[in-house]
Amino acid sequence: MVETPAKSERELDVVVWGATGFTGRLVAEYLLRVYGTGRELRWAIGGRNADKLRAIRGELCRAVGVDPESLPLVLGDATDPASLDAWVRRTRVVCTTVGPYAKYGTPLVAACATTGTDYCDLTGEVQWMRRIIDTQHKAAEASGARLVHTCGFDCIPSDLGVHFIQAAMQARHGVVSPRVKYRVKGFRGGASGGTIASMMNMLEEASRDSSVLRVIGDPYGLNPDGERSGPDGNDRVAPAYDADFQQWTGPFVMAAVDTRVVRRTNALTGYAYGRDFRYDEAMLMGGGPRGWVRAAGLTAGLGAGMAALQRGPLRRLAAARLPEPGQGPSAEQRENGYFDVRLFAEHPSDPSKGLHARVTGDRDPGYGSTAKMLAESAVSLALDEPSTGGGCWTPAAALGDVLLERLRSRAGLTFDLEDGPPT
Repeated sequence: MVETPAKSERELDVVVWGATGFTGRLVAEYLLRVYGTGRELRWAIGGRNADKLRAIRGELCRAVGVDPESLPLVLGDATDPASLDAWVRRTRVVCTTVGPYAKYGTPLVAACATTGTDYCDLTGEVQWMRRIIDTQHKAAEASGARLVHTCGFDCIPSDLGVHFIQAAMQARHGVVSPRVKYRVKGFRGGASGGTIASMMNMLEEASRDSSVLRVIGDPYGLNPDGERSGPDGNDRVAPAYDADFQQWTGPFVMAAVDTRVVRRTNALTGYAYGRDFRYDEAMLMGGGPRGWVRAAGLTAGLGAGMAALQRGPLRRLAAARLPEPGQGPSAEQRENGYFDVRLFAEHPSDPSKGLHARVTGDRDPGYGSTAKMLAESAVSLALDEPSTGGGCWTPAAALGDVLLERLRSRAGLTFDLEDGPPT
């Protein structure tokens, strides 16, 4: 039996696994620009193709004037347990962008859970996260590995946004909010082939296995065993007027992931937001008749699109015309992108004491900002004092305030209280 070194004795702090892919390269580029090499963070890029890794390393290092040889490479095969085990033991944290995670991610998570290696990813695949919780949580608890999914736009703005506004409610009024609303005011950015591939794989799984649909559709589907119930129902699928924001709202496509993660955070933290806590997400579409028309149009468009993708032939036709893995928005599109999210937290007894908050990112949500969120999550796992033991955690439950501060100070995100609803 190979002895696993303690985390403090390992050669590396972070390995970015999948650095030759679209998002993995963005994560590596961010770490190189912000943390450099040979300084406070000992990190490496990893994958199975040595030539591609050397090429990416050379391009990235030359762009910032760093010697390529100062950035280590880690080679391995994600399908070979012995190969995985060998390199995972070398690092404190594995940061992976290789999806669809349901197809390629399980052996890597299992290796981390066994060796006590912390782990973070970008998955939004609810059915796969449920499998990982069911199969790897106990092993991770025993080894001390902190496994943290959804460290990108799914679901850091929502998970840390609720954490932030609940802390503000406690600080100002000494209570927690029984209900928080998350409303997307606007965003700009493109989709990558990796995200599309993950969505298509999830739909393909659901078409073969009805239990996948049940997990995806369960509002508390990611909660711990025995804690899968609460006051929230199904996600919004119709236009609705929101008096707290004075606007019409339409469905938000990521709500099916974000809401489950926020509810899991509440359960993992001993119901820090209360057992009767309610949470929902939607898109802000404006006021008056025009706002209703926009909300109705969004609802109809999303409904028709999802109905079409449920059909195998149409799904395969769409997949052939959409970006493939490894493709994504241009540098200009990423830099000109943004996201702007608003939250409202009700006061439990005094309507005048409700709080509004705003969460923003300075790059496109899916890739520019997401790469920075994932990178800082990995750095936080590696360098910040842990507040939890091993197990399957959410970003807010595992990293909370320390990650929030990293994102504010380094990654271009804001978390601020506002005087009222957006105009």
